[in-house]
Amino acid sequence: MNIIEFFDQNWQLQKWQQGFSKRERTLLTGLSGTANSLVMANAYENAADKYIIVTDSQFHANELYDELSTLLGEEKVFQFFSDDNIYAEFALASKDRIAYRLEALNFLLDEKSTGFLVVPFLALRSYLPSPENFLENYLLLTSGDEYDLSNLVNLLSKAGYEKTQRVMTPGEFSMRGDIFDIYPLDAENPVRLEFFGDEVDTIRSFDVESQRSLTSLERLEIYPASDFILTDKEFDKGAKSLTEMTNLLTDPSAKSYMEEVISAAQNHYYHKDLRKFAEYFYDKKTSLLNYFPKNVQIFIDDFQKVNEMNNKLEMELADFILSEKAMERGFEGQTYLLDTMAKVRNYKPATFFSNFQKGLGNLRFEQLYNFKQHSMQQFFGQLELFYTEVERFIKQEFTVVLAVSSEKLRKSLHELDLSLQEVDRESIQVSKVNLIDLQLSNGFNFLDEKLVVMTEHEIFGKMRKKKARKLNITNAERLKDYNELAVGDFVVHKNHGIGKYLGLQTLEVGGMHRDYLTIQYQNGDTISVPVDHLDLLSKYTAGEGKSPKINKLNDGRWRKTMSSVSKQVEDISDDLIKLYAERQAKKGFAFSPDDTSQEEFDSGFSYVETEDQMRSINEIKHDMELERPMDRLLVGDVGFGKTEVAMRAAFKAINDGKQVAVLVPTTVLAEQHFNNFTERFINFGVNVEVLSRFQTKTQQTEILAKLKKGRVDLIIGTHRLLSKDVEFFDLGLMIIDEEQRFGVKHKERLKELKTQVDVLTLTATPIPRTLHMSMLGIRDLSVIETPPTNRYPVQTYVMETNYGVVRDAVLREISRGGQVYYVYNRVDTIEQKVSQLEELIPEARIGFIHGQMTEVQLENTLLAFIAGDYDVLVATTIIETGVDIPNANTLFIENADMMGLSQLYQLRGRVGRSNRVAYAYFMYRPEKILSEVSEKRLEAIKGFTELGSGFKIAMRDLSIRGAGNLLGSEQSGFIDSVGFDLYSQLLEEAIHAKLGTSKQKRTSNVEISLELDAFIPAYYISDERQKIEIYKRIRQIDSREIYEELQEELVDRFGEYPDEVAYLLEIGLLKHFADNALVEKIEKSRFEATVTLEKVANTTYDPQDYFKALAKTSMKASVGEKYGKMTFRFKIENRNSVVLLSEIMNFIEELSKIRDSYENK
Repeated sequence: MNIIEFFDQNWQLQKWQQGFSKRERTLLTGLSGTANSLVMANAYENAADKYIIVTDSQFHANELYDELSTLLGEEKVFQFFSDDNIYAEFALASKDRIAYRLEALNFLLDEKSTGFLVVPFLALRSYLPSPENFLENYLLLTSGDEYDLSNLVNLLSKAGYEKTQRVMTPGEFSMRGDIFDIYPLDAENPVRLEFFGDEVDTIRSFDVESQRSLTSLERLEIYPASDFILTDKEFDKGAKSLTEMTNLLTDPSAKSYMEEVISAAQNHYYHKDLRKFAEYFYDKKTSLLNYFPKNVQIFIDDFQKVNEMNNKLEMELADFILSEKAMERGFEGQTYLLDTMAKVRNYKPATFFSNFQKGLGNLRFEQLYNFKQHSMQQFFGQLELFYTEVERFIKQEFTVVLAVSSEKLRKSLHELDLSLQEVDRESIQVSKVNLIDLQLSNGFNFLDEKLVVMTEHEIFGKMRKKKARKLNITNAERLKDYNELAVGDFVVHKNHGIGKYLGLQTLEVGGMHRDYLTIQYQNGDTISVPVDHLDLLSKYTAGEGKSPKINKLNDGRWRKTMSSVSKQVEDISDDLIKLYAERQAKKGFAFSPDDTSQEEFDSGFSYVETEDQMRSINEIKHDMELERPMDRLLVGDVGFGKTEVAMRAAFKAINDGKQVAVLVPTTVLAEQHFNNFTERFINFGVNVEVLSRFQTKTQQTEILAKLKKGRVDLIIGTHRLLSKDVEFFDLGLMIIDEEQRFGVKHKERLKELKTQVDVLTLTATPIPRTLHMSMLGIRDLSVIETPPTNRYPVQTYVMETNYGVVRDAVLREISRGGQVYYVYNRVDTIEQKVSQLEELIPEARIGFIHGQMTEVQLENTLLAFIAGDYDVLVATTIIETGVDIPNANTLFIENADMMGLSQLYQLRGRVGRSNRVAYAYFMYRPEKILSEVSEKRLEAIKGFTELGSGFKIAMRDLSIRGAGNLLGSEQSGFIDSVGFDLYSQLLEEAIHAKLGTSKQKRTSNVEISLELDAFIPAYYISDERQKIEIYKRIRQIDSREIYEELQEELVDRFGEYPDEVAYLLEIGLLKHFADNALVEKIEKSRFEATVTLEKVANTTYDPQDYFKALAKTSMKASVGEKYGKMTFRFKIENRNSVVLLSEIMNFIEELSKIRDSYENK
């Protein structure tokens, strides 16, 4: 039997479940933790229906969600994600939170669905649209259906979807002619609908990045993209009510704010604060309770706590109402939330779970069942004690279940003299000791059924791994180039320098249409760059917030800049290649391949490795097994699991009898690494030591002596490790964390060490992909781009500064045993801010740090925070890097609008590093008129909460910082002078030229004038950015296969294309063949078309080659020579443009093939 079936034997549980149909209120006492979850899962297994669990908080909801997902499968468990904080409930929240809610509403309204919905109590108090209104915004489309496209746009806008040019993130839609793209919030991929008139012709999913179709679908279900939706009637009703009340306001700024809200409502647009006024819009007072199916069984988990939460919410609500009124943003009698406590208390059928039979007030129950269940004692790895206890249970004929998912821990249990049965989850044997691969939160002793469950937590003191979330929305996007060109961007023209891009325009020249990019230079001078010269342009990117100096046309300065950068790039490529060659020639130590000890160490990792982690681990181990010394850079965002990769490399070295040194930039990091490494290596007999200023002189001398004698396997330290008095017995591997943070002197010492031992360098600053590619074969890079799957997304809010929120969120974090960062970026008034916060939250212990403190003061405060001596750390942006405190899970940033995007992104990375939901509040001053830049930045910060452009811009800024670190800070001036993209291109060219790996073979740059209208009309692609992208792709056609793929892609993404685009594609392919065939010019006059080859072609082709190529065309041709160049004149003879183009293509394609055949010999 499985563990859930065990509870079938219990007569009380049988009676309880039989009573479900009687609409009774039942009390179950004596159960807690995992036993609760198992009893609930048992109810579902015996009667698969819908069940709703109400918890006091989101934290407990998450715990139950995880456990039930493990027991029943995650497709059977849903959450209505809410905040336990009223202020945050009304702030602008991340899409992932809304996605959880919508998934829950869909589950409740789908009659066929069975499973659990877990709901924190606050969620029951929020206003929601009526179920009828919600379903009105649901749409099912099937191929062949008739549907008016304009109605579809209206419906989606009302249902919370946002119209964009290109669908990239959930909750967006776009329309191009008969093509309609939409990204439903619950879908894995966006979906493309192609209409034929008003009929849905095809439905297919497509890939966000490539925008190409993936698979055909029969039907598409579209649910609303928000849980706050209004009908036209409700919009008008609310706007009217608010107008009447606003007329009575006296404060001009409050009036202007309300007029903004009302104006949005009158235009049927969702203002960011509209939800606060929900009660004036909705006809009915609807809560989540109205979505519950009739007679659904609800389980109230720990009613005492739910009641406490309701009391807390009432106090919070009173504060919230006062603060809104103080700003004249609330009205007399406004309630904000529904009062649903009485409904919850009186709900039938309901089961109340409570560990003890007290604190239940005057609640009356029809049935009461009491269970004898105790929580399990902790053994903390003391296996002798554990053995004695298990033996005692077996003598008493208990069934013992050891739920252990770690292979290594299972092995250590097998080594005990217990008669263990290793069984699968379905085959538990009664009155035996069963070892199963199962993750549970905690163990228990269920005396009624003589069942004992023990988990890794009780036996070894290990916390269970958190389940991966099943939502598709994530804040982690793979690092991609973000180089779309927008009007107003700075661009670099290879010949003319830096200018400003003003837009794309179609010009008519000699009766032919062509698209040109307009670039503005100093003094308002402009140039028009034809789209077929796009390869001369790149977007200007440099360090964050740096605006370049625009060049003057033709003043010679740009040529000087280019020549100095080219010289610099030559030098740096020489250095890189020299270093690489030296390393290749050196002989080092070749580590042995993995053995069983290594496998055992690797399997002791408490989480599931990501693909990137595994790939990086394999690359590093492969390097270590080679004879030459390893020098690998491991790049990965904070919290992406670099440390585990480093630990496995360290174990590999120690396992071969070598010593490992871990070098970190700060004492705080040394202490943190020491704790982490000690814990990870605890069962493997590895001697770990730390060397920092916290050791006394005597201790340091002792550690150094042991290190020299080989009695220390792994040493962690700051630059102290680079001192002359540090001698190793046999150093095999050096791990360097954030090398760029060390001084010049230390870097020189590192250079010496690097040639002698294997080196692994870790950095959290991303490296741009372009640079990554150009460095291939010179610098060994491993990149971890995907985050661990077991993280809750950080709940991100953008809001006006509100100290009610601050107080509430700090107290909530403290109550769950966590800590808070409060970022305040002004050193001169930081102490006043601390006093203000101490007055606001007297219950909290508050410390502060800033950059003007001494290193010792800084480190002492940080270590005190890590040790839990402070609840709140007020800090400047100094905490942006190098601090890892998983217990800090709430972040406030004051004046977030004043900070750079990459800075905000890095700061937000400080939280969300544990298995708890983390919160980030980006705050700006109320009534502050934001500058256009700040407003854009705040818009982009909201983008952090999904895969928006804000995230990509932050990544781009950070990766440019990473490029500086990799190439040396002295390069940053050169990078800024020409822009990062051009710099990367020049570096790649220089490296390839020096290594002789240049892929560039000699080609021409053909000039084609065939009097054809070849361009992309605005009615086919209206969005300039997508238009430029397609022009770039046409410019990159390098084979007939790519040409055909692009044809298919255009039809797929934009529909059937017009003749102008067909000509453009043909000319793109013709240009590829002509460049390869060394054609200089293709031109057309009234009666003939002429193809002229370059002089170099004379030594490339034999005369018979020309006749072989001419045989591929049916046109009459005369062959001649002009200025030493071969010319071919073709008689047009009434052929139309399409036929002419095809004939010339046949001739030139054959010539291109002939040249390739010579190259390949």
